Formats: sequence, C-alpha cells, structure tokens
Amino acid sequence: MTTSKTFYGPIVIALLVGVLAGKFWPDGSGDTDTSAGSDEVGILYWVAPMDPEYRRDGPGKSPMGMDLVPVYARDQGESDSALVTIDPTVVNNLGVRTAPAQRGALARRVETVGYVSYDEDTLQHIHSRVDGWIETLAVKAAGDPIKSGQLLFQIYSPTLVNAQREYLAALSGGNNTLVNASRERLASLGVTSSEIQRLDREREANRLISVFAEADGYAAELGVREGIFITPSTEIMSIATLENVWVLVEVFERQAAWIEAGQQAEVELDYLPGQSWQGNVDYVYPELDPTTRTLRVRLRFDNQSQALRPNMFARSTIFGSETNPVVYVPREALIRGGSIDRVVVALGEGRFRAQPVDVGIESGKWVEIRSGIDEGNLVVTSGQFLIDSESNIDSALIRMDESAATGLPNRVQIGAVVRGANASDSKVTLQHESVPEWSWPAMTMSFDVEDSSQVEGLQNGQLVDVVIEKFADGRHRVTEVLPGPGLAEPATEEMDHSGHDMEMN
Repeated sequence: MTTSKTFYGPIVIALLVGVLAGKFWPDGSGDTDTSAGSDEVGILYWVAPMDPEYRRDGPGKSPMGMDLVPVYARDQGESDSALVTIDPTVVNNLGVRTAPAQRGALARRVETVGYVSYDEDTLQHIHSRVDGWIETLAVKAAGDPIKSGQLLFQIYSPTLVNAQREYLAALSGGNNTLVNASRERLASLGVTSSEIQRLDREREANRLISVFAEADGYAAELGVREGIFITPSTEIMSIATLENVWVLVEVFERQAAWIEAGQQAEVELDYLPGQSWQGNVDYVYPELDPTTRTLRVRLRFDNQSQALRPNMFARSTIFGSETNPVVYVPREALIRGGSIDRVVVALGEGRFRAQPVDVGIESGKWVEIRSGIDEGNLVVTSGQFLIDSESNIDSALIRMDESAATGLPNRVQIGAVVRGANASDSKVTLQHESVPEWSWPAMTMSFDVEDSSQVEGLQNGQLVDVVIEKFADGRHRVTEVLPGPGLAEPATEEMDHSGHDMEMN
C-alpha cells in the first residue's frame, strides 16, 4: 500500500502542475495556427529549386527528386521587377505629373488631313457638238473668273453655217414641217434659242457662232487656244464654282467602321489659324487604297466666303457616335511597345509600377484602356518614360543577378564522375556529389558546357572537378572542367529530367 502511494503520488502532482500551467501560461497556439494559416494562404505556387519553369499547385518532388519550394505572395510582391521607388525630391525635380483614370463615354472622333477640291457636282464641261475652229477665245487662262452670260468663245463651223442656211430656206418656202425639222437640227447642234430667234428676225446666217456662260464660276481647266481645230471630243474648258467645296480625306483602316455619311465634320487651315468650318460627311468611298490601306472620305463644306480654295491642305475632324462608358486615360500617358503597351501607375510614397494594358480606341487626347487599370488609378503623364526605363533596367538586373535576391551563390565547385561527353553538342553528363549551397542531392545529370574544348578527351568514369554556374535564364552550365587522376566505378541507376539523364544516390 505504501508502495502504491509512492508510485502514484508524483503522477498526481504532475497532473496538477499541468492544469495550473494551462490556466496561467500565455496561450501561443492561436498565433502559431494563424501564422501557419496565413503562410498557407499566401503560397502562390511551388517551384523546383533547380528549374524555375517547373511549377506545381501543391508540395511534392521535382523530376530530380528534390523537394519543391513554396513561393509566397509577399515574396512575389517584394520582388516585383516592375516596381520602382524614387525619392519624392527626385520625383519633384523630374516634373512627374499624374492624372486619374476616368470612366465615361468617348466619341469616336477621327482626326486626319486632306485637301480642298472643287465640288464636282457644280463642274461644267464645255464641248462643241460640231467640228470647227476657235476664232475668238474670251477666257485666256485657267482660274479666270467667269460671270453668267459672259462670252466664252466663238466658233467657225461649216456644219453650223449650212444648218442656218437650211433653216432660212425652210422659212422662205413656208413649209412648217421643214421649218420645225430645221429648227430642231440647229438646237441639236448647240445653237441657242436666242440665236435662232435672231435668224427669224434678220434672215441672215452668221459665220461665227458665240457660246456664253450659263453661271458664275472659275475656269478650272482650259484646253484650247484661239485658232485651234476642235471636234466634239475636245474639252474646251471646265467651269467650277466655289460656293460649295469638297475636302477629300483618308482615314485608317481600323477607323473605317466609325465613318458614316451625314456625320458632322470640321476643318482648320494653316493660313487662317483659330478659324474653323463646319460641314458633314458627304460620301464614303467603297474601297480602300491598296497601297496606303486607308479609306477615302469626302466632306462637303459651305464656302460662301471662298476662304477654302482648291488644293489647300486642311486638318479635318470627323465626329462619330459615342462608345459605351469605358475607362480612359490621357493619350500622353500611354507607352507604346512592340508587343505590349503599358502605363506607369503611381502607387504613392514615391513608388511606381509599369503596368501592361490592353488599349482600345483613341479619341482626341484620350485613349481607352480595356484592361490593366481601373477607374481612379493614378497614371503618370509626364516623366513616365524615365520611370519605365528604370523599371526595365531593374528587371534586367534582377534577372541577371538572381542569386543576390535569394542570398544563394551562383557558382559552386564540386567533384564528379564523367558519365558521357559530347564536344560537338557542348554537353557533358556528370555523376556529381551533393551541393548543399543549392540543396541538391548527389545525382547524375547532363549539363551544357560553356567551352566545348574542355570536354574533349574526357573518358567515361573519369574523376573531375567542375565549376557549375547559374545564369540569368535560370539554367546551370559547366564553365570549368579540371580532370582528376583516375577512373571511378560506372553508375547503373538512371532517371530522366527534361531530356537529361540523371541518377539519384
């Protein structure tokens, strides 16, 4: 009985001490669980220590038998190669300006250039309906002003002279049928009704027939001179007015769907700064220019002041319909890239990040951002190219010196046994010892060799010392091979990883 008390007494005392310690000892289990849970939640993925391209969603083994390493969200954020931190004083000295990304409707506004042209609807092409000679030419040069009723030219044509005489003969004979036929023939040959009435009064044929202008305008083209022989196919002159003009512009293929007839348009001229003219889209041509890949568009403008003159250079704006509400930023904030467009986002406290974006339409000084940033994000509109170049430099340095970021060496020297050498392919297969610096176990694998001459003459089973370096692309290469004195036993157990032979010891 005494023995029993002696045996159970210490146990009871230990239990009492444990209960009291549980009541008064600080409870740290909750913090431990939370920390573990937060770490678990913060893991983005698992990566092979030797191959950064080998990623998995959970823990496990790499193809070389090594434990996968977790990558945490906080680590990813700290190593953001696009993040640049600049002292606020330097930011001020650089003149960095920012603007918020906004949301709203954008007008499909097309800004382009073109040339003023005559309104071809008002062009008059003057031809003769008979052969003859220009005896008198009242219009001396292209561009001369022409008034309605003004004499243009006089023509001598035997055909017209004979037609007049036939008409006078019909009048003398009193045959109304013949008179009507002769009168219609004169009209079909281009003789005006006033000239026919003169024949009725004077009963005398004119040698020269005069042609007069029917409206005001300008001689757009002049194709004859006095004394020249003409035929009905000869264009004597063309007359155009300037009360209305065309402006012929070209728009890019990507903007072709925005243009419709009837849309408002505006033009400005260099020689009259500050003034603009309002018009509309008159016609959209049906095909694109095969060389420039642009769509031709015709604009019509009222030109009573005649300030718009043919062949003048004009800056044109066509106002299309509005888009649905979209996120947009100033056009100057966008950095165009070969394959990726981006903006620089200001994060505050001197921190900036180059952010890739998907770009939509451009409308004046604004550009649509389909994805990449949200409404309210601050984007840099001045100095962004300096910040973006700094981001790219930092990213390159991180890629080139990855070992500095991880605190691991990028160069080790180890002993190994040659299991295969191919100088033509610059490759060597080694059964190497473990590498504690990189957490590598002893194994057999193939390496690229920096200098193929170093593997010439190597024999299977030969002992060597090699220098292995980790490069910016994440791959490992043998940069030095120091042959040893003798041969070792060949390895038998092998496994494959990405086309490389290896053996686990």
